[in-house]
Amino acid sequence: MKTYYAERAEYYDAVYDMPERALDLAWLRRYLPQRLAGRKVLEVACGTGYWTQYLAPQAQRYLAIDAVAEPLALARQRQGVDKVEFRQADAYALPAEAAGFDAAFAGLWFSHVPKQRRDDFLAGLHGCLQTGAEVVFIDNSEMQCREHPVVEYDEAGNGYQMRPLRDGSRHRVLKNFPSETELRILLGRHGVSDMVFLRREHFWLLQYRLPDRH
Repeated sequence: MKTYYAERAEYYDAVYDMPERALDLAWLRRYLPQRLAGRKVLEVACGTGYWTQYLAPQAQRYLAIDAVAEPLALARQRQGVDKVEFRQADAYALPAEAAGFDAAFAGLWFSHVPKQRRDDFLAGLHGCLQTGAEVVFIDNSEMQCREHPVVEYDEAGNGYQMRPLRDGSRHRVLKNFPSETELRILLGRHGVSDMVFLRREHFWLLQYRLPDRH
């Protein structure tokens, strides 16, 4: 998957130019900065920085990480990211400088987390955040399957799409579409009892606050 996103980086933002997604994206661009304004934000898997450019200007501090160098290079060229700290790092092994944040965001990332690694990912992320931190994830709804249908499932129940690139190559990409119930059960294992799940036509949004640590 890293190879796929490295090779797709230069035209990744084309996914945000699809006219049918315009209303949902306009709503997210208004809503998300309000949720994270004034906070110290850790963005996981920032990619080309599409969301970084909208969230960072209103944040107190902003650290954006991604595992792939090519998208990060493009993210650094965005407007409004002057105060952003960019780091190449693994979302499953967050660096020491990711500690102490009071908010976290991930856009179009959680769907690529294998089901068997979700608990490890959340434990690592939550371990970097302060008590009461705000966490917001957004991701694709099943409408994406009209363009990229899920063509197979593995033994753990993870779905896979075959994604073409402009060079004609095709890549097998893990892509899951969790339900609200699935997310509530998952977060419950991490002590989160109060979450908000919003579903729009092309995207879903999950937001919650970390409980007190005992």
